[in-house]
Formats: sequence, structure tokens, C-alpha cells
Amino acid sequence: MLVRKLLPYFVQGIAIGLVIGLIFYFFAMPNATRQQHAVVEIKESTNATVVPTDGPASYANAVEIAAPSVVNINTTKLIDGRNHPLYSDPIFRRFFGDQQRGPSQRRDNSLGSGVIISEQGYILTNNHVISGADEIQVALTDGRQAEAKVVGTDPETDVAVLKVSIENLPSITFGQSDVLRVGDVVLAIGNPFGVGQTVTQGIVSATERSHLGISTYENFIQTDAAINPGNSGGALINAAGELVGINTAIYSRSGGSQGVGFAIPANTVKMVMKQILEYGRAIRGWLGIEIQTITPALAESFGLLEARGIIIAGVMPQGPADHAGIKTGDIILQMNGRPIIDGTDALNQIAQTAPGSEVHLSGIRQGKPFSITAHTSSRPLPENHRTEP
Repeated sequence: MLVRKLLPYFVQGIAIGLVIGLIFYFFAMPNATRQQHAVVEIKESTNATVVPTDGPASYANAVEIAAPSVVNINTTKLIDGRNHPLYSDPIFRRFFGDQQRGPSQRRDNSLGSGVIISEQGYILTNNHVISGADEIQVALTDGRQAEAKVVGTDPETDVAVLKVSIENLPSITFGQSDVLRVGDVVLAIGNPFGVGQTVTQGIVSATERSHLGISTYENFIQTDAAINPGNSGGALINAAGELVGINTAIYSRSGGSQGVGFAIPANTVKMVMKQILEYGRAIRGWLGIEIQTITPALAESFGLLEARGIIIAGVMPQGPADHAGIKTGDIILQMNGRPIIDGTDALNQIAQTAPGSEVHLSGIRQGKPFSITAHTSSRPLPENHRTEP
């Protein structure tokens, strides 16, 4: 009897619980679900500063080490003037005399920078800084000045070596440019706009930059350290005060720095400098060929799987390539077992081969694989090459 009396209350309690549960499910659960989807996990620093703690607060020590070896270069060119056209007019000569003035000369001055690399007086700079100069004056940070002589130049890398007769010269220490990484801190030291020695700071923006049209052989360090006219030939140093590059060019639409500057790597400069000092010029391998990079369109037309390699566009008669049997139209895909990326890569590979060395080429000739061996010769001097004793 007692169970029968309690049963209605028990059933009523279950029904009320189900109703409450359904209400919670339909109204409360969507909000809970939305709150779960809105939760985003992020990593947040607990440090009060975002400045890396492993870098120096000042680069004064690096500048103090390197700055004395960076010099200002002042060049003078004597340019022949031309007689005024009126001097060839008979009527003008009749009234003002028949005496014709000879051609006048004017002096064209320009500024640049350089780096002392030896206590014996050798200085590195850009070829375009001193090209065509009749007088070259070098000024040190300690106030000393001297006339510089050209030891040798290499227009194809835009490197020049000068020499001055001054004692107790401060020379810079070469760093290893091939270990530079994007993001490494670098400092540019030079003489921008002729205002005097100036230091700018930035990072390495890129390495092995090419296809810029600045020089024949390009392998530039790109940096956002401010480089302006007058900085050419100056030093690009690392945080230890070591030379990692020679500042050579800027990319600018206004003529001023826009955070895109280029420097010749120190390892390249060192190699060219040693050859100039030993042979009077840079020595490079040469095959006597005209080349064209394989583009995607050419790759498709020749049935190549990749748009890489070169096509021989011309062969110089009686040159090394001609003697080896290389023909116009040959497609070269590998050199000494190494894939060729493009024309610039092929040019650099050939240039880095010592004259007289064997070069093994492989590729496609008339649709069939072929391989051939050539012997490099010494690359002829460019027309604007300059060397002096």
C-alpha cells in the first residue's frame, strides 16, 4: 500500500527532472558550445622587454676597431672642353679677331671610400670610384693624406687595388663572408655625400644576390644598412669589426638610400685582390661562348622537364669551345657533374675554373644526350681594364 501511495510522487519527480534537463540542454548548451569555440591558445611573453638579450647594446667597439682603416677617396678627372661654335663663324672672327682659343680643361672631382687592407699601404675600393681618374687622393681618419697609385683593377667585379706610401697604417681584419646569415647585424662605414666618415647599422637582408646588372660577376650581400653616394668602396663590417664586404651599390629611385644596398663579399674581394697583386689582373677561366638561359618557354619547346640550364647561342671561332667541338644550339645542363641553374651560374662556374683546366659538359644535342670535354683558356681583358706598376 505504501509503495502505491509513493509511486505517483516518484513518477512526478522523474518527469520534473527530465523537463529541467531538456530546458538546460536547449538553452544553456549552445552558449557553452560557443564559449568553447571562442577560446584561442596563444603564446605570450612574460618579459617586460622584447629586445634580444644576446646582442650588444652598442657597436662602438666594432666601429673603433674598423673605422681607422676606412679612408676617404677624392678623385680628379681632367676633362677637355670644346671651343664655342661662334669661334668657327667667319663673321664672328672678322669682328673679334681671328685668334682661336685652344680647347680648355676643367677638373671633375668625385668622392668615394676605401679600406686599408695592409700595413704596406694597399687599399681596396670599387673600380667605378677611381675609373678614369687622373689624380687620386686618400685621406685617413687621423688627418694624414697621400696620393694613391692604381695597382690594378677588375671591372668585372668592380674591385680596384690602390697603394699609398704612408707608414704605420691601420689595416682591417678580414671576416668570413660565406658564413653570413640573413639577419646578422652589419655596419656600413664610408664617406656619404662627402660629409665625412659615417657609420650606419642594419642587417644582412639576403646573400648571393645576382641578376642586378651591376657587374659581370655578381654574388652580392644585400643589406638595409644605409648606403649613399660616397659610400662606394667603403667597409661593410660585422659586429666584431671584421670586414665582410665592400659596399658597391644602392637600389634607389631617388638617388638616396631606400634600405636596399649591395656589397661585394669579402671572400670574393680577397681572391680578386690576391690575383691582382700576383698577376696584375684577375685570372678567370674562359670558353668563348655566348649563352642564353633556358626559360620555361624554351624548356617546353625542347621537351625539357625543368626550366634550367643554358643554350649555346654562339661559339667564338678558334676559341676553347670551338676547339672542343661545342656547337651553336647545344643545350648544356651540367658542368663537371654539377647542375647548371642559369646563365649567371654557368658564367660563374666557368670563371672559377683555372685556365688550362678540363671542363666536362653534358646536355642535349639535336634531341639526344651528349657529353664533351673542353679546356678553358684565360679570359681576355675587358676594354676598360686598367693596371699600373
